[in-house]
Amino acid sequence: MSSAFKLNLVHRPRRLRRTEALRALVEDTVLRPSDLVAPLFVVEGKGRPQPVASMPGVSRLSIPGLVAECRALHRLGILAVALFPNLDPRLKDGDGTAALREDALVLRAVRAVKKAIPGMIVMTDIALDPYTVHGHDGVLTPDGRDVDNDRTVEILARMAVLHAGAGVDLVAPSDMMDGRVGAIRRALDAAGREDTAIMAYSAKYASAYYGPFRDAVGSAAAAGTRSLDKRTYQLNPANRREAFTEARLDEAEGADIVMVKPAGPYLDIIRGLRQATRKPIAAYQVSGEYAQIHAAARLGWLDLAACRRESLVGIKRAGADIILTYFAREMAAELGARRR
Repeated sequence: MSSAFKLNLVHRPRRLRRTEALRALVEDTVLRPSDLVAPLFVVEGKGRPQPVASMPGVSRLSIPGLVAECRALHRLGILAVALFPNLDPRLKDGDGTAALREDALVLRAVRAVKKAIPGMIVMTDIALDPYTVHGHDGVLTPDGRDVDNDRTVEILARMAVLHAGAGVDLVAPSDMMDGRVGAIRRALDAAGREDTAIMAYSAKYASAYYGPFRDAVGSAAAAGTRSLDKRTYQLNPANRREAFTEARLDEAEGADIVMVKPAGPYLDIIRGLRQATRKPIAAYQVSGEYAQIHAAARLGWLDLAACRRESLVGIKRAGADIILTYFAREMAAELGARRR
């Protein structure tokens, strides 16, 4: 073919991809450190970080270590952390009673972080799986075959009030019990905690991607399996419409933010929810998503930094305003370096 050959084109989209500056000028999805929430695991004591084997680069931290990590995150522009306790197994029982102790590990962690970095947004998980010997998110029915919805909700509402009293900015019920958002909102208001916000895990699916997280908080060890069956309360991965039903109910009951979890395999749910609500949307890039990117990168099959960035941009492009991700620190550092 002649080198003089020219297409008679009015539209050449490549014109705006020609240089890095042009690409940046027309970029329509911008990821910022302030979009990210860092999930952090806290343990008792003052010892060294405890690496989570199934989550490279993630460790359980003592409260002093947690405070130091929060300082570092805040310097990078990350404004929010989500705290998850890893409890001494001796404190666990069938009813998760340790969740209602006023000296609970997570409450002491909240107080320490808020004292050291008052501007850091702190959110906490409202569910019983870190506290129960069976690893479920609530208390079981007498026959032990299912989670008792209403008994669980009563405990969660009391738990949320305790967390609000410790200074959290948002409580995040992740249990998927019916009616828990409304019960928590009423309990918070009755306790004079009207300013405490609720980030509801509205579309939380019964996913196979949660295994490493259960290692990190110890619920897998408690249950004796990382594939604990939570299908009677978490959503069926095959269902789409059900997610919007749950989100509408949570919004009506007083949720300030609604969440989709996991994020990557459920981008269609994030996009659909973005079109259905004016509430802020959070998405949780869960432990399995994080671990699989690391595993492929270790084998040399993927570029870790490029896939990390692409996965998070995809979640935001789908419609998420807030992204919980174990990549938060590395991504914020990268974004800061790019700005410089």
